[in-house]
Amino acid sequence: MKIKESSITIMVKDMGASIAFYQSLGVTLQDRCGYHYAQMTAPGIVIGIHPANDKEFNGSGNTSIGFSIDNIEEATALLKQLSIESKSSQDGGGQLITFADPDGTMLYFIKSNW
Repeated sequence: MKIKESSITIMVKDMGASIAFYQSLGVTLQDRCGYHYAQMTAPGIVIGIHPANDKEFNGSGNTSIGFSIDNIEEATALLKQLSIESKSSQDGGGQLITFADPDGTMLYFIKSNW
């Protein structure tokens, strides 16, 4: 067996809203199977978007998805333009902006020091 591709799938309440949210960040819709499943891509990651019914929806737990960026000011401006609440910080690893998707999945942009 050879693994051809990997992805992380997040359970969401509203497929359309989640797809639009990720597209607004610059993530590309790769494929969609109606309201059942969608694949979104960014360099180095495939994110599966899958609807959850009320019984199985419990948010993302301790999951976070990170996107490495080259311009922290542009990322800050984008989140502000989209009215997405965020928090900026800096540590030995670089500059970080943390925020959440519509279902509370933690996301971050990082401009690393390496």
